[in-house]
Amino acid sequence: MSNLIKALLTVTALFIAVVMAYGIVITAPTPAQVEPDEIATAIRTQVVEKQTVQMTVRSQGNVEPLTESELIPEVSGKIKWISPKLVAGGYFEADEVLLQIDDRDYRSMIQRGQAVLSRAQAEDEHARFEFQRLEELVKKRLTSQSTLEGALRAQRIAAAALKEAEVNLAQAQRDLRRTELRAPYTGLVRSKKVNQGQFISRGATVASVYSAETVEVRIPLADSQLAFLDIALGQRGSLPVEAQANVTLSTQYGGQYYEWSGKLVRTEAEIDARSRMVNAVVRVDNDRTSGRPPLPVGLFVNAEIDGRTVNDIIVLPRAAIRNQAQVLVVDADNRLRYRNVEFLRFDRDQVYIKGGLESGEAVNLSPIQTVIDGMRVKLAMNDTSPLTSGIQ
Repeated sequence: MSNLIKALLTVTALFIAVVMAYGIVITAPTPAQVEPDEIATAIRTQVVEKQTVQMTVRSQGNVEPLTESELIPEVSGKIKWISPKLVAGGYFEADEVLLQIDDRDYRSMIQRGQAVLSRAQAEDEHARFEFQRLEELVKKRLTSQSTLEGALRAQRIAAAALKEAEVNLAQAQRDLRRTELRAPYTGLVRSKKVNQGQFISRGATVASVYSAETVEVRIPLADSQLAFLDIALGQRGSLPVEAQANVTLSTQYGGQYYEWSGKLVRTEAEIDARSRMVNAVVRVDNDRTSGRPPLPVGLFVNAEIDGRTVNDIIVLPRAAIRNQAQVLVVDADNRLRYRNVEFLRFDRDQVYIKGGLESGEAVNLSPIQTVIDGMRVKLAMNDTSPLTSGIQ
């Protein structure tokens, strides 16, 4: 009986304690609800402006000579003299003598031709005199008509022999001049293939030379790059002068940075089957008075071609692009909003946008890792100046 009483007392005490604890909890004062302030992320922005932009097309290529020739003699003979400039890399002026062939045989041919010409002149003079004499006799009926016809035939044969002698002498004189092999233009020697004392035949190659006055650079262009040049579709041959774009060629040469100016003169008709690219040809005049070294053949250069002009374009750093086709725009409440944009092209670290943005809007440039549409931001630096690379 005592155990039952003890159990009842214990249960009663526990019940009273629970009731008292519940009463304390429900009667306790409620604390004030304080909402935390929204944290604004500091970002950098750029206020964009629509602009007129001149496209620039970039490529590379090797310098090649505009004119390249094989020096070939027109007469045969033993080489008597070779110019010290006729060596690989040698520089020569136009019409300069580069090689001489032994001319003694050709001088003998001239003397022989002069002797034949003198004899032919004498025969022609005699034949004409004889024809005139017989012509007078025929008028006086002192000789027959057949005799006069024979004299006419002899006079015509003598005239033909005189003409032949004159032609042969002129040919001999030309052959004598050809014993001196002259430079066809101002240029450089690529290679020499003969030595002094060697006998060379007519038509044999003596040396390879090329012009130093004008050079060309063949630069490959993709189809997407051609879209930014003012070249008519299906253009054949050289471009009209007014349509030839300015080109800047540059490279490190001899430890220094140099630039050369040229013109885009034509595009080649064929598309390279392996690379699917079109070769454009840039021409450069090597002006030796410009103060810079002439553009050497074989040099690898970078090319920047002035392309067409496009209106209402916004230029942004490539880092401003999100999700491949979006940017983050700051609205009037300083909140970030995703915006779809339309690209014109990517060029190095810049992107050209032709749709989706308006002038005066602020675009985020900071590399935020996690972005929530509508998140509040504060402008750490508001760059109001648009990018100007390639802009007119």
